[in-house]
Amino acid sequence: MMSGLILNLKWGKKVDFEFCVIDGQTSNDIIEAHPNEIFQLIQTAYVAHEVGEAVNPPSYFFRIPEKPNARIIALPSAITREDKVVGMKWIGSNPDNVQYNFPRASATIILNDYETFYPYACLEGSIISAVRTAYSAVIAASCIKEKDKKIKKLGVVGNGLIAKYVYKAFVADGWEINEISLFDQSRKSSEKWKAYVNEESRESVHIATQLEDLLKQSDMIVLTTSALEPYITDATLFQHNPVVLNISLRDLAPQILLQSNNIVDDVEHVLQAKTSPDLAYQACGHKDFINGTIGRFIQHTIMLSPHKPTIFSPMGMGMLDMAVAHFIYKKSKESGREINIPGFFFDLSR
Repeated sequence: MMSGLILNLKWGKKVDFEFCVIDGQTSNDIIEAHPNEIFQLIQTAYVAHEVGEAVNPPSYFFRIPEKPNARIIALPSAITREDKVVGMKWIGSNPDNVQYNFPRASATIILNDYETFYPYACLEGSIISAVRTAYSAVIAASCIKEKDKKIKKLGVVGNGLIAKYVYKAFVADGWEINEISLFDQSRKSSEKWKAYVNEESRESVHIATQLEDLLKQSDMIVLTTSALEPYITDATLFQHNPVVLNISLRDLAPQILLQSNNIVDDVEHVLQAKTSPDLAYQACGHKDFINGTIGRFIQHTIMLSPHKPTIFSPMGMGMLDMAVAHFIYKKSKESGREINIPGFFFDLSR
């Protein structure tokens, strides 16, 4: 491993100004080898945020007028407890990418040294982002169902990369799934997803021809689409009181949320950018429809009405990316799989 310049700072700490890159394959291998640790990392990060030991400002959405469907999101954050970590995820998203047969979103994560704020690692972030999104959703599902890890029918709306990782997270967490129902505007995506699940497991998988049928028949619903505004408007589709993992955030009309139990990752964070919770807030003028945060749920049981559907709406918190990325960085260093960039920093003597 190539060593960079080492400085003795005035507070006595030695800082090695190395910079490295960690590719997606390495991140994927480490995540798959350590699922339990990743679940625990995410839960710990949520609790840190709940007790004020994390900094997670609202995401910044960068858009270009002539490309209204596309966006880049900047998510700076820090965890200030114990193994401190600070950095930013920069995630680009363009739904038009799918027509060229590659994923909608890409991501890069930069980790910065907590003392100097110098960057020390750049990680391919799309896998990390997908995994932390999926694992946080499954953690919420486990809280809502009080660790009864059984699903009669899992309905998946939007059959892309994130949906795949949500399913993998359920499997990694030991859930029992009897049946899976798929729906996507692109039947090709559903067929590809079905083939993947059939290769991985023995669950019964079918492609729904009507979205309404999937919603009415599923006791656990996963929304992972690229919808820009609500298209599910009929609250009676949820009168069987399912658990809804509202990952894509904009599929549900506000009146559905106002008739449901609602769990979020951060109240202020999710009430922006025309998410379904944001629209519900604008419609009713108060936040009382939100029962609580997942961080509080992990620590204490939140009272939920059994006579309503329960919706988890995670805006996506950069601190989760930082926690997972830092774990991957440490494991990469231990195994020597990081790609060091000698001389990345220039003229540090200045």
